[in-house]
Amino acid sequence: MRWFSAIPGSAPSRRPARQARRLARLAGAGLMSAAMAATASDHAHAARHKATAEAADTGPQTEDSIVAIVNGSVLTKRDVDTRGRLFALSSGLDVSKDVMVRLRPQIVRQLIDERLRMEAMLERHINVPVAQIAAAISGIEQRNGMPENSLRNRLAQDSISLTTLIDQIRVQVGWSQVLRMETGSRGRITATEIQQRTDALKREDGKPQYMISEIFVPVEDPHHPETELKFTETIIQELREGAPFPIVAAQFSQSQSALEGGLLGWTQEDSLDPEVVEVARKMPDGAISNPIRVAGGYVIATVNNRRTVGHEMATILNIHQAFLPFDQPLNPQDPSDQQKQTLQQASDLAGKVKSCDEMETLNKKFGEKHPTDPGELRVDRLNPQMREVLEHLQPGQASHPLVSMDGIALIMVCKREERNVALQTPSEIADQLLNERVEQTSRQLDRDLHRRAVIDMRSKS
Repeated sequence: MRWFSAIPGSAPSRRPARQARRLARLAGAGLMSAAMAATASDHAHAARHKATAEAADTGPQTEDSIVAIVNGSVLTKRDVDTRGRLFALSSGLDVSKDVMVRLRPQIVRQLIDERLRMEAMLERHINVPVAQIAAAISGIEQRNGMPENSLRNRLAQDSISLTTLIDQIRVQVGWSQVLRMETGSRGRITATEIQQRTDALKREDGKPQYMISEIFVPVEDPHHPETELKFTETIIQELREGAPFPIVAAQFSQSQSALEGGLLGWTQEDSLDPEVVEVARKMPDGAISNPIRVAGGYVIATVNNRRTVGHEMATILNIHQAFLPFDQPLNPQDPSDQQKQTLQQASDLAGKVKSCDEMETLNKKFGEKHPTDPGELRVDRLNPQMREVLEHLQPGQASHPLVSMDGIALIMVCKREERNVALQTPSEIADQLLNERVEQTSRQLDRDLHRRAVIDMRSKS
């Protein structure tokens, strides 16, 4: 929501609460045994692949030219081109033809992986509801400050079918359900495991911890990683030229963290690949790493923040708000009579409301268009305008009216406390353990699907 200090004034913004954590739990819900055995040998895997991605083009290409046949499902040049255009649109960059050519082999591989994952979903009768996909698209718009339905309109303007985005989201969400079904009761994190991690964190007290994001690019043949390395270098170039890391991760990372834009959350060194740790120690915050070779592929990493394990003090606020809605969107240069009256009403109420209970009653009176309690707020993570509003408010004191396009808010601080936010709760530790387990499981199941697949590569394009 956009807040204005007054109807003609400026406009700070508010983010949707806890979106990354909700996505992390969605991914972490799907788990599988780390000891799952392979069901076919490497020799059989090689025999079933009739050709490789390096096969030569056989002639002029059309939009309907076949690039690959995956267990009988046809992948065309049109599919590859459309996904490439989706990436170009998402990144906001003018992606050159040469860059797109370098991206194509990995786009092909990603689409093949999605076909295999979709088959796994169909075998288990998993259907992702349309409402869930719509909510995911709405979340993308909100996180990028886009009006409702603007993503659909932008895709249409660039001749990109909305189905391309829908298919990608469907597989991402459905794959988590596959992992959950495979695991069943084995996915429970026990109190003993949580205590073991808690004890381990105590032993790490004082050591570095990183808020890190990653893009994982798997390598199909460890003896010949040239194609994947070339792709990784191309992605790094785009990131360094300004492509948003979360969007690129969502498009191309083959890690489960892709659901959260590559964000791993606060992670200590013993939970990262040693090769990533070595780079993270040296790189400045916000920089994009060079390709990092790890077991199974390459990682592109960026460190968003860093702290010492067990030590990070922050000011935490609990607030209540009351929202007085407008009957139509605000034109700051020409407010309606109802909007002027609402502003006057909000100004009067700001001097009368003296407690958070009264603020809750007031919000209900006006229809509770926004939640009374938006959850805990960390002062140093607020945008400058909202920090300025809340930093100097005393408990029981209402803010001045905060005007947005659809109404006016009054905010009150209910509780202010200094807290060591580096101390992880048992539920946060359980989430971290689940996410680590689901990542390992996802890579194992992907390898198994490839071993059993019949993939006929027809063309590099």
